[in-house]
Order: sequence, then structure tokens, then C-alpha cells
Amino acid sequence: MATTTPGKLLQSFQVNGEEREVAYAPHETLLEVLRERIGLTGTKHGCELGECGACAVLVDGEPVLSCLLLGLECEGREIETIEGVQRGSQLHPLQASLADLGGSQCGYCTPGVIMTAKGLLEKNPCPSRCEIEEALSGNLCRCTGYLQIFEGVEEAAQTLRDETLRDETLRQEAAQ
Repeated sequence: MATTTPGKLLQSFQVNGEEREVAYAPHETLLEVLRERIGLTGTKHGCELGECGACAVLVDGEPVLSCLLLGLECEGREIETIEGVQRGSQLHPLQASLADLGGSQCGYCTPGVIMTAKGLLEKNPCPSRCEIEEALSGNLCRCTGYLQIFEGVEEAAQTLRDETLRDETLRQEAAQ
């Protein structure tokens, strides 16, 4: 539960699987709380109007624009940022495929693209190109022309499906 001190809220957040206690002003957006109070600068300031997608994070598994959500609306919710995507020392398939296919040039939009695509793939592990395009329609990129991004999401989706199949096969073999 949030507590208050003069001009500040003291609230606990679940960020990237860790409980974080943060003091911040009630008017601060989740973007500001993540970047300036917690120090997770992977989430980018873009337009701050909800039009570019650079600030996308997952809240309870859903992509949201952190520039439009107040921090105080996130108490008791699970927040995942780009810093929480990597698997130990191994890149998430979305990170690896975007890098391999040139879907990340200047990189400024990439965290928001990855978080939005991750939300899509967690709900729909086999999206069509149209579904990928629709999911990413709020993420603006001025460098790639989008084709490499769409191809990167498709490749990551296939990699994740292959990993799931491999893990299921190993579980079945271990059970026998």
C-alpha cells in the first residue's frame, strides 16, 4: 500500500520480478518513476504524448505506454521493462533476431518494439504478419522501414515455438 510523505508517495512496485520501494511525486508517470527514481533507463522518453511507443513496457503482461500511466496506478501490478527481458547472459529471441536482421538501427525505438512484441507473442505465439503489423502499429521507427522489425518478430516467434517444443519433448522423455 502506498504511504505518503510531504509531496511524495512511498510505494512498492514489482519490477522485473523484484520488489522495489520508491518515493516519488504523485504526478509522476510510470516512465518517470522507472527512469528517474528506479534508474531503469532502457525505457525511452519519446513524444510523451502516447504516439511513438518508445516508452512501452508490460504491465501485468500487457503492453502499455508508460508516459500515459501514472506511477500510482501501478501499485500491486507486475511491471516488466526491457532490462527484465534478457535471460541471464543470453539475449531473448526478440533481442537476438532484431539485432541479426537489422531491425534495430539507431536503437531508440527498440525497447518499446521489443516490449510490445513480447506482449503479443505471450498471447499469440504464432501471429500472422498482419497481427504483428497491427500490434506494432503504435511503435514508430525512423530508421528501419519496419520490414526488418516484422521479420525479426516472426523469427523470434519461430525460435520461441521451437524452444517450447524442445522443452516439451525433453519433459516427455524424462517422464518415460
